Amino acid sequence: MAKIVFSLSGEGRGHATRVRTVVEALRCDHSIAILAPGDAYDFLAPLYADTEIEVRRIPGMRFHYDARRRLDFSRTTRGALTYLRDFPHLFKEIDTWLEKQQPDLAIVDFEPSLPRVAKRRGIPFVSLTHQHFLLTYDLKSLPFQLRAHVLYMRAVVRSYYSGQCHSIVSSFYFPSLRKGCRNVTQVGVLLRPEIREAVPTAEEHLVAYLRRFAGRNVMDALAAAGRPVRVYGLGERPPEGRLTFHAVCESRFVKDLASCAALVATAGNQLVGEALFLGKPCFVMPEARNFEQYINAHFLELSGSGASTEMEKVTPGALLRFLSKLETFAARVDRRKMDGLPGVLHTLKPYLASRQPAAALRPEPLPGLVPELSA
Repeated sequence: MAKIVFSLSGEGRGHATRVRTVVEALRCDHSIAILAPGDAYDFLAPLYADTEIEVRRIPGMRFHYDARRRLDFSRTTRGALTYLRDFPHLFKEIDTWLEKQQPDLAIVDFEPSLPRVAKRRGIPFVSLTHQHFLLTYDLKSLPFQLRAHVLYMRAVVRSYYSGQCHSIVSSFYFPSLRKGCRNVTQVGVLLRPEIREAVPTAEEHLVAYLRRFAGRNVMDALAAAGRPVRVYGLGERPPEGRLTFHAVCESRFVKDLASCAALVATAGNQLVGEALFLGKPCFVMPEARNFEQYINAHFLELSGSGASTEMEKVTPGALLRFLSKLETFAARVDRRKMDGLPGVLHTLKPYLASRQPAAALRPEPLPGLVPELSA
């Protein structure tokens, strides 16, 4: 039995879903603790209350948005500076805690404090993220404007941490790796157990997963779809025509997603990957200035399994054009690539089964799951 410590970003639920999937696969054979900020703590702590898995709250960085639903760089930067000001205290707190824990391995999902303490203590750590696609994927297919933003985004991702003994990149798309990348494994999305066990069917309704700042134009487009639309993320409220609004209940959401005709949502990697695993075409709406979502949307369209329009530019016509091609999009969905858990477990196996120095460990290639697993 190995002792494992996870840490993750607290922004949204994608990171927490990814970590939960791996924790559930490992908890029977290993001792696990989790360091989680923000939304991730709020999601994970109730799940593991009164269990053998410890979930500790830590501070974290997060995105802020302005009144026009655009990413607010000023507030986001100020929040980051406050986090950095208090970072020495966080470092000391985690260092003291790790001294008691004595873990064999750290697994990090885009969180900067644990890897720095792990390096200081000589604890091997593996990076398990989506964001590291920016450092490892060949992104030459992106439009020029997006490629310019990639340079800045790479610098941000690189600043979070380095020195991991292996990088696992979880994504719903699989371009070639950049030349020179080593010890990198590409896997699909990390599917929560409810998604992996769901049986897809094809009914008439759409599922829309929206943030609270979704504009009136998005609601007008959904109302004009000519189908029942089950809207999540805006809270419960009275129906508007064929639009019904539901609280986020995991079991009901998974049931609706598994039986829907298509997903309408922002362009987050996790939810899009879950929908594709269930064979559902996706209409994605990148949030303004969220360039990671623009990149996700680009690769979704490149795969032929969905369409995208910037959230502020969504119109009834754009959504209706997508719906008119549902059969074509559905035929292009490759479900086999979407389940990333087998690839993750295969990659982690040597780090959990051996006390050799991390530099001496490297998993054997796992054939048949994704186009290219390591380089």
